[in-house]
Amino acid sequence: MGLEAGLENGGSEGPKKAKSKYSATRRLLLKSKLLRKAESLLVEEKKQKDLERENILRERAPPLNLSGLSIQELQELCRDLHQKIDVVDEVRYDLNVKVARNDAEILSLTQKIYELKGKMKRPNLKRVKKSADAKLGALTDTRVTKSDFKANLKTVKKEEEKKEEVTDWRKNVEAMSGMEGRKKLFNAGQ
Repeated sequence: MGLEAGLENGGSEGPKKAKSKYSATRRLLLKSKLLRKAESLLVEEKKQKDLERENILRERAPPLNLSGLSIQELQELCRDLHQKIDVVDEVRYDLNVKVARNDAEILSLTQKIYELKGKMKRPNLKRVKKSADAKLGALTDTRVTKSDFKANLKTVKKEEEKKEEVTDWRKNVEAMSGMEGRKKLFNAGQ
């Protein structure tokens, strides 16, 4: 039957595209119903997870009854809670170290896989900005720029720092006091 339909359409053309069983409005209605159902399922799943979480927390950390306890009993309870906290912190730290170690191992193994496949990951290159003069110079003559490289380097001159003599400040107090002293400092700065 498919061959006959192809021959009736002119022979060279393939079978026509099948029309959808449902109209556009029907498909839209079905889609909206599916979305509503999925949303209700997500809400139910979230409520169930919250309920499970509360049950686990009640089981692991029962509520404290502090009424009617003496000071010594409260102190003993605090010590016990501190010991439990220390144990949990140690376990958490150990797990963090294991996770970090596993992450590093996964990274190294993926790098080895890339090396074995021959697909090396190229590093991100930083864009270098060139001035218009530098671009023109590169286009005109590259040999000249290579030979003049040392000539274009800036020369740095080292200036010797003037070291002031260290003198006793008590001898200079009277000479530098008042307007005369300020005038000397101003003239010395110029």
